[in-house]
Amino acid sequence: MNIPCILIPVLVGLICGILGYLLGKMNSKGDDSLALSLQADLDACKANTRNLNAKISSLEDDLASKTNVSASGQSFTSTAAPAFLFDALLASDTYGKKIKENDLKIVEGIGPKIEALLNAAGITTWQELSETSTEKLQSILNAGGENFAIHNPGTWAKQAFLAYQGKWQELKDWQQGLLGGKE
Repeated sequence: MNIPCILIPVLVGLICGILGYLLGKMNSKGDDSLALSLQADLDACKANTRNLNAKISSLEDDLASKTNVSASGQSFTSTAAPAFLFDALLASDTYGKKIKENDLKIVEGIGPKIEALLNAAGITTWQELSETSTEKLQSILNAGGENFAIHNPGTWAKQAFLAYQGKWQELKDWQQGLLGGKE
């Protein structure tokens, strides 16, 4: 057996192993700063997540209190709703067609069939529609069947409130940006 044939590969392997160890050790010193930087980023993300969760919780509480106010029979924007008089002439001038008082079809997204469905549920005026929560409106639509359940009543209360207040130009301008009653 020839000793140099065995000794040369062993020496080359040993030298490569030592060089690999030393190179790895030198590169690992830079990894500590990277790890610290990543840890700082992670801590900042966690703090931001806590802040966002707190804001979400606060907004959910505000929404729940507004929904409770709306469900308890209060008006859409305030607890003391003044009585508004319907001005058919102003409504007709704004829309270019005759508008009947408490015609729910003036609300973008409500047609004759949905109006009949709402009337059957006891919602016959703009004021009543403005005081009805979106969840209740959606449950009425869901109860009406599959064809009604696809509608989104998210803007109906605000539209009805503007009609109830007689803010026809504001209502018309807003409705021009809606698509089927959706923003």
